[in-house]
Amino acid sequence: MIKISLVGDIGSGKTYISKLFNVNCFCADLEVKKIYRNNRKCFFVLKKKFPKFIKSFPVKKKELSDVIRNNISDLKKIGLIVHPFVRKKLNLFLKKNEKKKIVVLDIPLYLENKMNEKNDVIIFVKTIKKEVDKRLKKRKNFSNRILNILRKNQLPLKKKQSKSNYILMNNFSSVIMRKKVKILKDKILNDRSSS
Repeated sequence: MIKISLVGDIGSGKTYISKLFNVNCFCADLEVKKIYRNNRKCFFVLKKKFPKFIKSFPVKKKELSDVIRNNISDLKKIGLIVHPFVRKKLNLFLKKNEKKKIVVLDIPLYLENKMNEKNDVIIFVKTIKKEVDKRLKKRKNFSNRILNILRKNQLPLKKKQSKSNYILMNNFSSVIMRKKVKILKDKILNDRSSS
């Protein structure tokens, strides 16, 4: 099984591109949303840690944002609580798909949490920062302060790029990106079979 992981800036289009591979994909953000919505065990741990903010089940995004706004360092604490639940879901996904030729992992802190393994294929999604910032500002509940906090918790983009096997320039045109992803997918399969 070839594990392809997409890395890059927040808002660089990693989730959209992961879908273009047209293979089974593990989306960590989606799994986190499901955990907040359905996992009472996670809720109780968060409530115990942040009783002033986390009030009722299911966990609300606004309450988590309030935790981070109140104290930046609490972002790491939230991560430490939620990460084991996500890791468990990832392991189940990999087990279920072990016979597949390719799977895509859309995990924002993939490198930061040292989840990458030696044979993983890492694709750096490169974008024009001005374009990304423009798109992020259109998001519901956009907060520049939270965005900067999240960016500070990530590896510098240059470092992510240097750890990647391939670079994919995203110009946010669906027609062009479809073609680019198909070419890259074929190249990965070809590179793997020749090695």
